[in-house]
Amino acid sequence: MTIWQTIILASIAVLALKLLGYLVPPALVEKPTPARVANLLTVALLAALIVVQTVGGGQGIVLDARVPALVVAAGLFALRVPFIVVVGAAALVAALIRLWT
Repeated sequence: MTIWQTIILASIAVLALKLLGYLVPPALVEKPTPARVANLLTVALLAALIVVQTVGGGQGIVLDARVPALVVAAGLFALRVPFIVVVGAAALVAALIRLWT
């Protein structure tokens, strides 16, 4: 099987899975427990993506200027600072650390 056949097969599988989602009864999704799980799962997946993109480097862990920038961003989010300020502050922290190293 070539790489293109694998990609097409995976695309068909993803489309089929998406279409199966429309067959889930609305009554099941509207219950409190599944709705809460879906909301928390979204947050958990986003947090995992952020961690992997921040400290992941090939097969190992890379600790560079992104880690302190992420810590600053998390602190500013906890203080409910506007998003654009958080992005600017995190970028400034990362830039200053890269300038010094």
